[in-house]
Amino acid sequence: MALYITDQCVNCDVCEPVCPNRAISQGPQVYTIAPALCTECIGHHDEPQCVQVCPVECIFIDPQHVESRATLESKYQRLTGATP
Repeated sequence: MALYITDQCVNCDVCEPVCPNRAISQGPQVYTIAPALCTECIGHHDEPQCVQVCPVECIFIDPQHVESRATLESKYQRLTGATP
C-alpha cells in the first residue's frame, strides 16, 4: 500500500527529505505522496521514514492503493534497479 498525507499536515517540511524514493512533494495545500513511487520504505528501512518523523501523525496507509509486501518489494526493485 502506498501512504497518504491528510489535511492535518502543517507543512513542517520534515517528511520530504527523508523519503528515499522522492515520493513526497509539496501539493497545493499540503504535502502529497505519489503512490507510484511510495514503497513504504521497503528495501530502504524497516519502517516508513515519513511516518517516523511526522510531528502531527497525519500519514496513513492509503486504502485506495492497496499493495502487498511482494508488490512493494517489486516496486522498490524497479525504482532502484536492485536485484532480488
